Amino acid sequence: MKRRNFITLIGGAAAWPLAARAQQAMPVIGFLRSASLADATPLLDAFRQGLKEIGYVEGQNVAIEYRAADNDPDRLIALATAFALRPVAVIVGNVLAAIEAKAVTSTVPIVFATGTDPVRDGLVSSLNRPGGNVTGASFFAARLGAKRLELLRQLVPTATKVAVLVAPASDAMSDRQDLEAAAHTIGQQLDIYDIGAEGDIEAGFKKFVARGAGALIVVGGAFMFSNRERLVALAARHALPASYPLREFVSAGGLMSYAPSITEAYRQVGIYTGRILKGEKPGDLPVMQSTKFELVLNLKTAKALGLQVPDKLLALADEVIE
Repeated sequence: MKRRNFITLIGGAAAWPLAARAQQAMPVIGFLRSASLADATPLLDAFRQGLKEIGYVEGQNVAIEYRAADNDPDRLIALATAFALRPVAVIVGNVLAAIEAKAVTSTVPIVFATGTDPVRDGLVSSLNRPGGNVTGASFFAARLGAKRLELLRQLVPTATKVAVLVAPASDAMSDRQDLEAAAHTIGQQLDIYDIGAEGDIEAGFKKFVARGAGALIVVGGAFMFSNRERLVALAARHALPASYPLREFVSAGGLMSYAPSITEAYRQVGIYTGRILKGEKPGDLPVMQSTKFELVLNLKTAKALGLQVPDKLLALADEVIE
């Protein structure tokens, strides 16, 4: 072997993370998120719980490397490419991360969690027979726009204008489309704001409050989830009744949500990841779909906003936070 090549190999090996050099001892999972990991602790815990149920415990018989693109599309591509080139045993990610991972590898297994339609997004060829190297879990939050608008109108019937906050490169664009179609049908005026970055969130609130919005619907996605506490705080500051895409927003003090469980989706992603590590092929594993949708209300927040929750709405609620 030539000395230059030898030095290159040694230098490259020294630069590998410890987990990569230990890959022969235990498989390595690459966990990739398009947004931040800082506020995704419930999702990580659920994912690790699913892994545990199938027989894998982080640090004992599986290693997990976590990467976050922090809403930078170029960084997301680079991170997905790095995982694919190593390669890790499985890449796990939200929908935007999974899309980029699929674009750079057709061999490394990919398991996604998404609130959108993975067939429409091009991740799988069908829900029952995904084919290829991709499968996952869909909680279909993006199909609930019309229902969320209906429930919010029951709680705030006087809102003539409803603001809609949409994230950058939103992975829940169909939710926006569903909302627009539903609003057109019932004659509800919407005021839609596309947020370009975290710095635009507060400016967006000021704009639609100044334009007379009487209520707010937050369209889902990883970006919004990572900023849930900030969004809830701004809605409280502007005394704006808001509907959120997941119960975690209501737990943080938000008014209401109607959605399936994102943590359950990530738990199932953990189970699928473990099954793939044991030898099953992603293309043979049907995409798991949520079947239960829950209405969660925060009565303390409703009281602070001066809202009287109708008995009919209380009766529909699956969970009431007081």
